[in-house]
Amino acid sequence: MRTAKGCLVLLLLLLLGGCSGSGGNNTQALMMPHHSPAVNPGLLPPADRAMAKPIVLGFSQLGSESTWREANTASIREAAGEAGITLILKNAEQDQQQQFDAIRAFIRSDVDVIAIAPVVQTGWEPILLEIRQAGIPVIIVDRSVNVENSSLYVTFIGSDFYEEGVKAAKYVIDKMRHHSEAIHIAELQGTVGSTPSIDRGRGFRKMLGDKQDLRITMTAPADFTQSGGREVMRTFLQQPKEQWPQVLFAHNDDMAIGAVEAMKEAGIVPGSDIIIVSVDGTRRAFEQMAAGSINAVVECNPMLGPLLMQAVKEIMAGRTLPKRMVTPEDIYTQELAGREIDNRKY
Repeated sequence: MRTAKGCLVLLLLLLLGGCSGSGGNNTQALMMPHHSPAVNPGLLPPADRAMAKPIVLGFSQLGSESTWREANTASIREAAGEAGITLILKNAEQDQQQQFDAIRAFIRSDVDVIAIAPVVQTGWEPILLEIRQAGIPVIIVDRSVNVENSSLYVTFIGSDFYEEGVKAAKYVIDKMRHHSEAIHIAELQGTVGSTPSIDRGRGFRKMLGDKQDLRITMTAPADFTQSGGREVMRTFLQQPKEQWPQVLFAHNDDMAIGAVEAMKEAGIVPGSDIIIVSVDGTRRAFEQMAAGSINAVVECNPMLGPLLMQAVKEIMAGRTLPKRMVTPEDIYTQELAGREIDNRKY
């Protein structure tokens, strides 16, 4: 015979199982989780709270290549703890096969939700199909995946990398508007095949359009690392001086800081002899701006943890989420750097 408490728990489960959000043009019904919707322990009688199963999230982080990535991982760890969600985090160290191995481990562990920050865009359809067959909903975080069937994941949470490239180009166009001679631009790209590298480059080039006075004359990948930025910039500066760039667009702050080091080695004054615009918004980049070495930084917010945990809870409650969730971001210049440094949390 059921107790009164047992009946209450059953009633709660039935009610939560029937919850759903309203749809719209920018929303898509979620894949229902393979487990029963999570119960808020605070709604249960005291004797049953200890029996409420916590949500388990398997998160495949792509690496630890930059200050931004470290802040992103820390945000997700902290938010999971605050939300009472059990986090199983595996770091792929820039290796897609390691991501696949981690995801298969999540499937074997029967986690409730899988979140993925993909190393590169392509090659995801087969593994996402494996996750679907296991009945586990998927959230894509930070970088997107290129798949024909977008229903293989519930939502994508991250920045608009294309718009970041557009913002960087707008700054360059405005900054160099009084220069009559042709401007040579060097570009430090990120990991080859990664979403931010592809989209930031596309946005930057689209905004420059066919402006003959602003031309990208040097471009190379530097893997989003400070050491990569330093080495590639050294290579750029091995060219004859008349080919040196007047502007550098770095796809992230770590590469820009490495490039600053290479410029100083060559006797170049960064921020003056070569205008530098970067993407991320780390504290170290703001310090470089305040010192005059970097001219502008386009913000890319790594603090995705709270949004990810809220999405996980909504999925487990059977509700609907937008297919695309974009974080608000801005662009900062040297004039704003000094008073904004203390606001940087990463």
